[in-house]
Amino acid sequence: MTEFALTLLRLAFLGGLWLFVIVTVVALRKDLVQPREARPATVPARPAKTPKPPKPSKNGRKASGIKGPALVVTEGPLNGTVIPLEGAQITIGRAPDSTLIINDDYASSRHARLYPSEGAWVIEDLGSTNGTWIDRTRITSPTVLAPGVPLRIGRTTMVLER
Repeated sequence: MTEFALTLLRLAFLGGLWLFVIVTVVALRKDLVQPREARPATVPARPAKTPKPPKPSKNGRKASGIKGPALVVTEGPLNGTVIPLEGAQITIGRAPDSTLIINDDYASSRHARLYPSEGAWVIEDLGSTNGTWIDRTRITSPTVLAPGVPLRIGRTTMVLER
C-alpha cells in the first residue's frame, strides 16, 4: 500500500470518529433539552386546594376530596397535585404527552408508568437513567405500589391514596 493511500485511510478513519462523536453529542443534547414550544404552559393535572399534602381524616375519607384511588404529589415543584386514578394507566416523565409532566433534570422523557393489575397498582420503570424509587429501594421490575408508601422520581415524591 502506498504512503498516499495509507494517509487517506487514516484521515477517513479520523473523520469517521469525529462524525460518531458529533452524532452522539447531538443525540444526548436532544434527550436532555426540550424545545420551548414542546414545554407545557400549564400542568395538566388538577392541583389540590391546599398546598400541603393531604392527610387522611378520622372518618377514613381522604383529605383530597377525590373518590377512589389517587396519586398525590407530596414533595417537589408540583407539591399538592392530585391525579385521580380511574382504572387507566398513567405515564410520568418530561414528555409533553405524559399524564404527570415532571420538568426535572433527573427525570427521563418517559420515566415510569403506573397501571392497575389484579386490584393493585403497579409501578414500572421505563428504562430511566436515574431510576424510580419506592421508599429507599430502586425498582428494576414492575412492582406493586402500596398505599402511603413514597414513590420518588427525580426531585418529586408521590404517594398512592386509596
